[in-house]
Amino acid sequence: MKQILYRPGRIFLSVPHMGGHERNYVQKALEDNWVSTKGPNVPGFEHDICQHTNAQHAVALSSGTAALHLALRVLGVQPGDEVICSTFTFVASANPILYVGATPVFVDSEPETWNMDPVLLEEAIKGTIARGKKPACILLVHLYGMPAKLKEIMEVANRYEIPVLEDAAEALGSRYSGHQVGTFGKVGVFSFNGNKIVTTSGGGALITADEELAKQAEFLANQAKEPAPYYLHSQLGYNYMLSNVSAGIGRGQLEVLEKRVKQRREIYSYYQSQLQEIEGIEFLPEPKTCFTNRWLSTLLLPEGVSPERMRQALEHENIESRQVWKPMHQQPLFSGYSYYGNGTSDRLFERGLCLPSTSSLTDEDLDKVVRTLKQELE
Repeated sequence: MKQILYRPGRIFLSVPHMGGHERNYVQKALEDNWVSTKGPNVPGFEHDICQHTNAQHAVALSSGTAALHLALRVLGVQPGDEVICSTFTFVASANPILYVGATPVFVDSEPETWNMDPVLLEEAIKGTIARGKKPACILLVHLYGMPAKLKEIMEVANRYEIPVLEDAAEALGSRYSGHQVGTFGKVGVFSFNGNKIVTTSGGGALITADEELAKQAEFLANQAKEPAPYYLHSQLGYNYMLSNVSAGIGRGQLEVLEKRVKQRREIYSYYQSQLQEIEGIEFLPEPKTCFTNRWLSTLLLPEGVSPERMRQALEHENIESRQVWKPMHQQPLFSGYSYYGNGTSDRLFERGLCLPSTSSLTDEDLDKVVRTLKQELE
C-alpha cells in the first residue's frame, strides 16, 4: 500500500517546530555566503550543544548515523570485533557496526525503561569472552527519550573495562540523575533529523569529554585531510560535516529545547490522563532517576489488539501513527547474529504504538487522536 505523506489537515507523528530565530541564523549565513561546511554557525552550534548538555566537546555532523559510525571508529572498533547493541531500536543504531566490519551482539530490554537489560548485558559479555574475545564496545540506546538504567549498565561496563557508546539520538533533553544522557559513556550521539525534538533538517552530533577523540572525529568527518598545503590523505575519511546553513537552524532550535521538552511531556500526560482508564492500556512510567523528553508518546495496547489495526484506524482519520521499533534480532538483515534475550522487546513490539507527538499539536488535534482511539478500543 502506498504510504500517505501529505493530506490537508493531516496530524503527523513528529515534524519540525520552528522557534523563530532559525531564520536569523540562516539569513546571516546566506548574506555572508557561508553555505558550505565552513562558517561561524558550525562552531557556534557545537558550543551551544555543549552548553545544553554540559559536554566538554561536540562535533556537529551530517546525521546521527554518521556520528555513530565515527564514534565506533574513534573508539577503535576493528573488523572482526564484537559490539554489544540494544536490540530494541531503529536500524540506524546497528548498521554502523557493520560499516566498520564488526559483529553486532544484540541484548534484550528490561520492562522498566524498555532499554538494555543490565543482567542480560553481563550475560552477553560473558558469552562473548567465552568465545575468545572481549566486546570492543557497548552501544546503548535511550529509546524514545527514556534514559536506560545507566547506573547498573555503567557498573557492568566498568567492571569489564568496556567503553560505552550512548545512542541518545532520540533523547536530547533527557536526564539521568540530573545529568544529560549521552555524557555518561566515552562518547554520546544525538540526531537532529526532521522528526527529532529539535532539528537541523538533517544532522547529528558526537559529544565526548575526551578532547583527542573529538579531534579525531572531526578529522575523519572532513575526509581525513592532513594539515598540508595540498590535499594529503593517509587515512580513510568521510564527508560527514554539517553545513553552516543547517547549523544555523540548529542554533535557533536549541534556543527552544526546554520549551519543546515541556510541550512533548504535556502531550504524553494528556494521552495518559485520557486513555489510562481503558482496560488493558499501559503507559511507561518515569523512574525516579529519570527525566525523559517524551520524544514520542508510546503506549501498549490491550492484549490481543493489533497495533497495525489501530494504525489503520487512525490513518483513516488522517492521523499518522506508527508501531514501535521491530527488534533487530527479528530483522532479516541481522538474523544470523547472537541475541541474548527474554522476549521483552518481542512482547513490546506486539503491543506498542507511537502516537502523534509534534510539539505544535493543538488541543483539537489531541482530542481527535484520543477520540479515534477510544472509538476503536471501547
